[in-house]
Amino acid sequence: MKNLLLAVCTSFLFLACDKVKMDVKTTKSEEWKPVDSATATKAWMDFATPGEMHKMLAKSDGAWSGANTMWMENGGKPMTSTSEVSNKMIFDGRYQVSEHKGNFMGMPFEGMSITGYDNAKKKFVSNWIDNMGTGIMNMEGEWNASSKSIEFKGKMTDPARPGRDCDIREVFTFVDDNTQKLEMYGPDSKTGKEFKTMEIKFTRNK
Repeated sequence: MKNLLLAVCTSFLFLACDKVKMDVKTTKSEEWKPVDSATATKAWMDFATPGEMHKMLAKSDGAWSGANTMWMENGGKPMTSTSEVSNKMIFDGRYQVSEHKGNFMGMPFEGMSITGYDNAKKKFVSNWIDNMGTGIMNMEGEWNASSKSIEFKGKMTDPARPGRDCDIREVFTFVDDNTQKLEMYGPDSKTGKEFKTMEIKFTRNK
């Protein structure tokens, strides 16, 4: 029944997209190319079906404790804190929701991310929101099998420079089944050069 419903939905989306008039200028490489309904339906089925990367994410489900280290500027004094994280796969194993709770400079901190693996892009995708901002951070990441890590790259709002974003980078390493490490990099406020802004070592609660 699920497959039938998905096939009907994807066929509808294909027909709907085919009828849309795109009022934009495109280059030759971006020109719309017609796709037959059978090919489109199979592509949507492949796109919607969780795979090995989703199973890998699911192994992180559960409760974790974080040991956090942050730097406000390159070479600055590190600030340490602790946090608690709860991971849970949703939508039949397609995405993982992570809820973070802790403290930052004596203030309560809450954050949430949604991470998935985009079968069409062959990349991990992630976004982040928290109670210390009003923007949404979006990133895409490549899997590195040799280091068992995902390197995410993206943009986030730079509140000190209104109307502008800044480049960010994260390296998330699956050390083992019970240990993970997140390293975040961003621009130094004085020089604009990249430096490590945060490191979190996650340990699975037993």
